[in-house]
Amino acid sequence: MCARPKVLGLDVDPETRCRHYHSENDRIAIRFYCCGNYFSCYECHKAAGCNNPSVWPKEQFHEKAILCGACGTELSIREYLDCASACPHCAAAFNPGCSLHKHLYFEV
Repeated sequence: MCARPKVLGLDVDPETRCRHYHSENDRIAIRFYCCGNYFSCYECHKAAGCNNPSVWPKEQFHEKAILCGACGTELSIREYLDCASACPHCAAAFNPGCSLHKHLYFEV
């Protein structure tokens, strides 16, 4: 079994919740296109000082860039966008409100 990727952010818990997003269903982390690191959210990424934020282009939606905080499965962007707010591997619920922020992570 592969080691779970490190998730950066402020006050990150074992299921990837952070200081900014910490409801029961806030359990994903996103690998940012610009730096290649997993962060709990865009606010944590901004706090880390990335001066060149950029979004994943549509032609790279096959890349694994979403981490389920419940089971540690890495999902492709396409799998995540198509998953109806639940991990396709373990069925843990994801926050459906995250879709309001997808423009911060992915080309829309």
